[in-house]
Amino acid sequence: MSQAIHYIGQNDVNQKATTPNARVPQQAVNIPVGEILDKQTLLTALAEACHFPSYFAHNWDSAWDCLTDSEVTDLTLNITTIECINTEDFNVFKTIIEDAYRDFGKPQLWVIVPPANDA
Repeated sequence: MSQAIHYIGQNDVNQKATTPNARVPQQAVNIPVGEILDKQTLLTALAEACHFPSYFAHNWDSAWDCLTDSEVTDLTLNITTIECINTEDFNVFKTIIEDAYRDFGKPQLWVIVPPANDA
């Protein structure tokens, strides 16, 4: 069964994939959130990266609607340099991705995480 969200190590991003879904697809759209990951930065970066229409309302429901209406099939989110993550907002975002994938088969999200030995 396919998954909507994949976690890959920063060091694995450019290396040859050894298993399915271990490599970010070339067409993946990057969501550049900066140093803070919260609802506002996620929605703003997602809207810009995916070229959401002008009627995007900068809320979770509107993000789901625009994602499922868009041609975007793959997303990346690099959290290796984020200094502050609002866990609740990040979890809501992941739920939106999972729900959209379950209902429409897209998008898939690749979350790039720091190496395991980073504290």
